[in-house]
Amino acid sequence: MLTFIVNPNSRSGHGKILWLGIERELNKRTLPYSVHFTKYQQHAVKLVRQLTDNDKRHTIIVLGGDGTLNEVINGICHFELVTLGYIPTGSSNDFARALCLPTNPTKALEMILNAPSLAQIDIGCAEYQGKSRLFAVSGGIGFDAAICHEAMVSRLKNFFNHIKLGKLTYAAIALHQLFLCNPEKLSLTIDEGPPVIFQNTYFASVMNTRCEGGGFCFCPDALPSDDLLDVIVVHDLPKWKLILTLATAWKGMHTRFKGISIYRGKDIRLTLGSPLALHLDGEPVFSQKDLHFFCHNKKLKVICPTKEN
Repeated sequence: MLTFIVNPNSRSGHGKILWLGIERELNKRTLPYSVHFTKYQQHAVKLVRQLTDNDKRHTIIVLGGDGTLNEVINGICHFELVTLGYIPTGSSNDFARALCLPTNPTKALEMILNAPSLAQIDIGCAEYQGKSRLFAVSGGIGFDAAICHEAMVSRLKNFFNHIKLGKLTYAAIALHQLFLCNPEKLSLTIDEGPPVIFQNTYFASVMNTRCEGGGFCFCPDALPSDDLLDVIVVHDLPKWKLILTLATAWKGMHTRFKGISIYRGKDIRLTLGSPLALHLDGEPVFSQKDLHFFCHNKKLKVICPTKEN
């Protein structure tokens, strides 16, 4: 039986409407299913933890954005017993972009029901202040995280989602945050090697997939199934050049510019001169100073249209 976790508030409140279309199709096919609606932040974590805290196999279908997906992943008790399907209805949908999943809800459901293949996906883990949290797309600190923090409360997100241009939310807010941000000293350690010091860092993102923020291809060579995490550090740029450089990230062309440094490894440690905003899959976390990133020891089985991603 399929178990649906639905965020009715995704896509600025259209999640429930989109679910009704999915429900009609399921009933038309007389398919057995159950559905659970999220009612508050982190509710999906609780729901999935209760569902998977046993020795049974589960097929969990997420209808929501990358934030809802993040909560679901953090609620899974036994990864080896869970198969995940994803119907993306968020603003950025970077996880769907990485795996070439359909963004049209009806087509996404059709793909899931046909179940053409399963991909084994890495899951990133971030540790900070004695806590740990998983992520599917990325974890970032600094400028990009401040954008995610503002996006959670900005009316721009609702506006752009309403006109079906949700990915522009992050671009518009980036212009505002550009004037507020101040570069910070960063120490980066890869796989216990010698630290690399950046004196003026705008942000660093640890990427499991190529893109975040609605299509910014920050780490063009990142793969979600290579047991490695990619890291981009944006540093030592005047602000006017920063925004021009980031504009080229839509096509992954920013890597040729000075001030863009990319690394790859299994174990990533970031230490900042002072705490900065943190996000995991676009979900805000209180400002942090010391962070440890690595791949979880379990893979996530995801229903995909092709075997290679």
